[in-house]
Amino acid sequence: MKHHEWREAMAKELKALEENETWELTTLPKGRKAVGCKWVYKIKYKATGEIEKYKARLVAKG
Repeated sequence: MKHHEWREAMAKELKALEENETWELTTLPKGRKAVGCKWVYKIKYKATGEIEKYKARLVAKG
C-alpha cells in the first residue's frame, strides 16, 4: 500500500471541502447525534492500465 499517495489524496479532499465551505462547526443540540462520515478510496487508471491517481472522498453516512 502506498501510504503517501493516500495521505495526499485525503489532504486534497479536505482542502477542497474547506475551500468550498462544505460545513461549519456548531454546537450540537441536546439529544441530537452528529451525522457520521467515512472515507471512500478509489484508484483511477489510465486506458493503458497505469495508475492515473489515488482518489479519496469523505462522505456523510445516513
